[in-house]
Amino acid sequence: MTGTAAATRVLICEDSRTYAAALARVLTHDGDIEVVGVFETAEKAIAAVPRLKPNLVTMDVELPGMSGLEAVEQLMGTQPLPILVLSSHTARGSSAAAAALAAGALDAIPKDELDLREPGSVAARAFRHRAKLLSGARVIRHPRARLDRRKPSPTAFTRSAAVIGICASTGGPPALAAVLGSLPATFPIPILVVQHIAAGFTDGLTSWLQKTVPLPVRLATAGDRLGPGVLIAPDGAHLLLESDGRLGLDSESVDGHHRPSADLLLRSLAATARDLAVAVVLTGMGRDGAEGLGAVRAAGGLTIAQDEATSAIYGMPRAAVEKGAELALPPSEIAATLAGLSLSSLKRR
Repeated sequence: MTGTAAATRVLICEDSRTYAAALARVLTHDGDIEVVGVFETAEKAIAAVPRLKPNLVTMDVELPGMSGLEAVEQLMGTQPLPILVLSSHTARGSSAAAAALAAGALDAIPKDELDLREPGSVAARAFRHRAKLLSGARVIRHPRARLDRRKPSPTAFTRSAAVIGICASTGGPPALAAVLGSLPATFPIPILVVQHIAAGFTDGLTSWLQKTVPLPVRLATAGDRLGPGVLIAPDGAHLLLESDGRLGLDSESVDGHHRPSADLLLRSLAATARDLAVAVVLTGMGRDGAEGLGAVRAAGGLTIAQDEATSAIYGMPRAAVEKGAELALPPSEIAATLAGLSLSSLKRR
């Protein structure tokens, strides 16, 4: 395996030799990615990281011996670097991949959605582009056992809110867990969440959050009334707050590249809750959420972006700041700001 000094260095951890060879062939097709090592166990991969110094690790979830999830936790706690999880598209794989994302992995892709047969295909080129973007992401030491779950000290904010929308993409699960994990179980303001994640992994992320944060967490369903707790947008549907205060799910509309769309959620909060809406945009690629946050700002609501120093990918938060986010904060301070809000009804005052 060859490459240049400027090539992106990728380490593959995969117990199937056939799959690993196909993955390496796709990654190295253009010559600007170098596969510096292939290992069939997490133990061997972790031991090789200091010597090979990869820019990106691809990590299978189902491995003999130490699991992919355990490997992510160990790497992010001792020698953090960008990790892309590859998972079987099963309930077990979905849950493990979601937990790996929350433990610090940047992204997850179902294996059955990754076509490795044609290295020159459009899909393969898109995968290589994604790998190179992830290789340059900012990561921080993030052992799962030390997720920031400190009870926040309420800020001096004297504002009311009826609903909070939180949006995230690449690197979002750890930031989301840090924000939600710092709020008490009695937090009264409803929280609606859009997390860009590969299809099939939303259920796993929801299950992981249910076990991790004090607040009740579940997938949103059409017709839900707002109430305390966290509602997660399901796969393939936009989550909306309707004019009657109930939740709607839209699986037809196209708005940008994402369904669910952060922009559509936040615009619906601005239209329905007006100055009682709160928009929070966390780490992620692209600009989804910026227009919606701008709509919340124009309606008089509170707008917050994750700060650059703690964002794995400062794309969505940067766009949100450019659209006028009032505050740019790390997750712990976002939680403290939210904790300082008081609940208000959606009814006209």
